[in-house]
Amino acid sequence: MTRVLIVDDDPQLVRALRITLTVSGYQVATAPDATTALTLAGRTPPDLVILDLGLPDLDGVAVIDALRGWSSAPIIVLSARHHEPAKVDALDAGADDYVIKPFGMPELLARMRAALRRATPGSEAAPIVRTAAFTVDLSAKRVTTVAGDVRLTPTEWHLLEILVREPGRLVTQKQLLHQVWGPGYDTETNYLRVHLANLRHKLEPDPARPRYLITEPGIGYRFTPDHDPI
Repeated sequence: MTRVLIVDDDPQLVRALRITLTVSGYQVATAPDATTALTLAGRTPPDLVILDLGLPDLDGVAVIDALRGWSSAPIIVLSARHHEPAKVDALDAGADDYVIKPFGMPELLARMRAALRRATPGSEAAPIVRTAAFTVDLSAKRVTTVAGDVRLTPTEWHLLEILVREPGRLVTQKQLLHQVWGPGYDTETNYLRVHLANLRHKLEPDPARPRYLITEPGIGYRFTPDHDPI
């Protein structure tokens, strides 16, 4: 059973989420603050985290930072903060999705399913893509550099996988947004900016001058492999 940790100090919302998710087949744990959440997550690692940013003891972004130190479980932020900087801060810290309150339960459940699909390894055989800077094992969902394994969030992995499966080909912003987050995200280009910046920081030898993960301004992105096989 998929374990979901809900971190929110609104008891009515937590109760509604617990009932809905339990009926939907999830195993649910709840925490009213950051300290309890991190304790519970360390004791029983969740498969997915639903996180409010306005917690009584710590800002939710600090919780994302703490979890991303050891966990790659999808994190879906629930927040009344609707301004773009708040979204960017949460995504930059490692959140996989951002849902603005108030929201509909069917939409949240759909986003949870999408996040869990991105986090679940597929069973099909897939190639290994090698560059001079990093290697991507598409079957094992593993990325390595000379320094060792690289920890990616599920969303970072999904974006990288889409790009490396289409070497040299332009993948539009709309295609990426639809494939990773789903229909209705056509205008959320800040999601792409943040996650691609994180990927470059983790994989590119010089993130400020990317060699492999290239932006085509206003259009999309492309993966440019080495000309000579490694």
